[in-house]
Amino acid sequence: MNRVFRRRGRVTADRYHHRVLRTPREVRNALGYVLLNVRKHAIGAGRVLRDALDPASSARWFAGWARAAPQAPDVPAVAKPRSWLLRVGWWRHGRIDPRGVPGARA
Repeated sequence: MNRVFRRRGRVTADRYHHRVLRTPREVRNALGYVLLNVRKHAIGAGRVLRDALDPASSARWFAGWARAAPQAPDVPAVAKPRSWLLRVGWWRHGRIDPRGVPGARA
């Protein structure tokens, strides 16, 4: 990427933040952020995306939506969750609304 953009340095230095998620609520919030990230950025740019899921995420295979969301007809391209937090722990805080916006106040 650096060669393409004619730059130097770390490519992901300002795009990556490593933090271990330890509670069901943290995991639920992270899932919502990743799966609905496209909505947050669209609204920030003044656009409204009514039923959009982030095409760069695994949102179309996600089974934890609070209401109907577009599903992929193909074979899921995701691995099954291995940790308790991802399998069932986050469900303690409710399903995720596919029309939600990460970081928005309720």
